[in-house]
Amino acid sequence: MTKKFDVFVIGSGMAGMTIANRCASKGLSVGITDELPYGGTCALRGCDPKKVIIGATEVRDFAKRLKGKGIDEIPEINWQDIMAFKQTFVDEMPPKIEKGYKKNGIETFHASVKFVDNDTLQVGQETIQADKIVVATGSKPKVLDFEGGELALTSTDFLNLKKLPKSLLFIGGGYIAFEFAHIAARSGANVTIVHRGERPLENFDPDIVSHLATATEDLGVNLVLETEVTKIEKIDKGYLISGTTNGNVNQFEVEAVFNSAGRPPAIFDLELERANVAYSNKGISVNKYLQSTSNPNVYAAGDAAETEGLALTPVAVMEGHVVSSNILKGNSKEVDYPPMPTVVFTLPTMASVGMTETEAKNSGLEFRVNYDKVDDWFNARRLNVEEYAYKTIIDKNNGTVLGAHLIGPHCEETVNLFAMAIKTKMTVNDLRTMVFAYPTMASDLTYML
Repeated sequence: MTKKFDVFVIGSGMAGMTIANRCASKGLSVGITDELPYGGTCALRGCDPKKVIIGATEVRDFAKRLKGKGIDEIPEINWQDIMAFKQTFVDEMPPKIEKGYKKNGIETFHASVKFVDNDTLQVGQETIQADKIVVATGSKPKVLDFEGGELALTSTDFLNLKKLPKSLLFIGGGYIAFEFAHIAARSGANVTIVHRGERPLENFDPDIVSHLATATEDLGVNLVLETEVTKIEKIDKGYLISGTTNGNVNQFEVEAVFNSAGRPPAIFDLELERANVAYSNKGISVNKYLQSTSNPNVYAAGDAAETEGLALTPVAVMEGHVVSSNILKGNSKEVDYPPMPTVVFTLPTMASVGMTETEAKNSGLEFRVNYDKVDDWFNARRLNVEEYAYKTIIDKNNGTVLGAHLIGPHCEETVNLFAMAIKTKMTVNDLRTMVFAYPTMASDLTYML
C-alpha cells in the first residue's frame, strides 16, 4: 500500500529538519527519513562534537603558552573523558529531534531511499508518494579509488575513537585534516598530513594559510605536500601508506589512516535518473528557487544541492527556509546568499569572509589590500601567540570592505563582525568611528582597515 504525503524529506540534518518542521507547522502532511540517526552531520558527526573535543585542547594550548607567565603546570588531556563528554551531546540529539517531529505531526522513517519515478520513493520496505520531495541528504566522505583505499577510516571514526592512536596520517589538506591533526597532536599523537596539491586549504587566502602551515609544523605535525597517496597496506603494527612525490615513492607507517580527501554530496545512491532529476558531482541541479531544473516535484538544499552556497550548516538552514517558503507559497522566494564566513577550527583559528585577493582582481574592482602579521599587538602579547595576521580587501571607490581573512585567537568571532560590515555595506569610516569594548579581539578590527 502506498503512503501519500504533501511533502517528504530525505535527510534529517539542519536543512531537512528546517523544511519538515516549517511545512508541518503550516498544516501540510510531512514525512521524513534518514538511514542514519536523526540530526545530520553537524550535530552528530561534525561541527558540534568536534568543537566539544577542541575545548580540552584549547585549555592545554592556553596553559602551554602561559607557562612561566603565571602558569606552572600544563594539564594533560584525558582522551576517554573528552569522548565521554562529547557523547553526552551526541546521544541526546536523535531522540530529542524525533520527539519534536512527532509532536509536530511528522511521520518518521529510518530507512534508505531510492526514487521509483517522478513523485514516488521506495523507503525501506514502504512505497511513498509525495507532491513535493526534498533531497537534503548532506555529504559523505569521498571514495578513495586506489589500492587499499577502503582501509582508511573516516572523520566519523575519528570522532568516535575510544583510544587515540600513537600515530595518525590524514589524506588530504582541507579543514577536516587540519582540525583533527591539531586535536590529535595536542593530545599526544604523532601526526602526518599528506596533500596532493602545492598548498593546503586551497579555498583560503594563501598568505594567511602560510601562517597556519607554519603553526601546524611548529606543533610537530608532518605536513607533506605535492604527494599523491597511491596505496594503503595493512601491516602488523598498523598501516603502510605509499605516496608519489615528483615520481618518487614515499612511505609512511602509522597506527591509523584517515580519509579527509573531501566530502561529495550523498546523492549517488538515490537512483535520481528514475525521477528525471539532473545532477552533477557537485549536487542536484537546482534553479534560483532551489527546485530541480528537470523535475518540478523535487527540491534540494544543503550539501545535496549544487549552489553558490558554501557547505556550511548556517547556509543549509538558510536554504531550508527558502525551500519551505517555496513549497508553501509557490516559487516566490529566490535564494540570495549573504557573505558567508567560514572557519578552520585549528589553534590558531583561521577565518575568512567575502572576496579573496584573487577574486577581487578578477572582479575588475579597484581595491587596496592591507596585510600584516601583528604578533606584537597587545592581544597577541597578552595571550603569548606567535601567529596573528590579517588581510583585508577594501573597495577604493566607496570604502566598503570586500573581504577579510584572519588567523589568530578568536578570529572565529571577529570574522562575524566583518561579515556584518560587508552585508550592510558599512564603510571603513563607519567602522573606524565605532567604539568597541577594550581590550577585546573586536577592538583590533579598526586597525585592520
